[in-house]
Amino acid sequence: MAIAGQKPIGETQDTMVGNVRIDATITLRTWLMTKAIAFTADPPLPFPDHTQLPESDGTFVKNFQEHPQGILLTDTITPVLQKIHPDGYYCIGQDSGIYWKMTDPPEKGAEAPDWFYVPNVPPDLDGVVRRSYVLWRESIPPLIAIEFVSGNGSEERDRTPWLGKFWIYETVIRPAFYAIYEVALARVEVYHLQENSYQLVEANDRGHYPIPELGVELGIWQGLYQNWELPWLRWWDSQGNLLPTGHEKAEQERLVAQTLTLQLQQEKERSEKLAARLRELGIDPDHLS
Repeated sequence: MAIAGQKPIGETQDTMVGNVRIDATITLRTWLMTKAIAFTADPPLPFPDHTQLPESDGTFVKNFQEHPQGILLTDTITPVLQKIHPDGYYCIGQDSGIYWKMTDPPEKGAEAPDWFYVPNVPPDLDGVVRRSYVLWRESIPPLIAIEFVSGNGSEERDRTPWLGKFWIYETVIRPAFYAIYEVALARVEVYHLQENSYQLVEANDRGHYPIPELGVELGIWQGLYQNWELPWLRWWDSQGNLLPTGHEKAEQERLVAQTLTLQLQQEKERSEKLAARLRELGIDPDHLS
């Protein structure tokens, strides 16, 4: 029943706004739906961070060499990075996702380089170890990303827009250097981002590829590591000296100490022989001025 002097809701009612008369037809259902939407609509969801995104796409590591190869790169470059970043602000990823696009499922919007390094970012976030690197949370791209080839390398060189690894690295993730390491062929290709496209880097006289920002060179080393005699991807300094692993450095220090001990022993023996000869000549070596 309508209240005296008032038209029922749903009928045309005249409304004054300033000096203008407006006709508005409002139904009860429309009014209630408007209020319901206003009170029940969820706020826009924020972009997820590294703790909310999968840390793996569920695929297997492709061969047994991948894990030790990543450790070898990290172990030997760490002293260099500690000098460059005395505050510890850098991170290294090994077979970890770099999220570059929101997709469903989320892992379809990520690439997982076998090894990468990002400068000037904290190693963890709010005390939590990184599960992945999320570009929309931290806009600093990696300085270098490395892919270990397990097939014929076509996947790592795929330039298909929005799908191919090469295209995604070059166009979206944009590490300054992108390396493709083919263990079966004992070779590495290094690309440098110049004027928005990757240019193949030429090897120097040592057969290495300089990374000037780090003061190091990347190349292939044939040798024994973790009981495997293989061509390994390794770092050298700008003078061509191989950056040692912790074990190699300890062995070098042991050999240096051993050589020094031998030299001291030989010097002692020479002194003792000289003293004996002087005594034979009637000269007391202890009283020589």
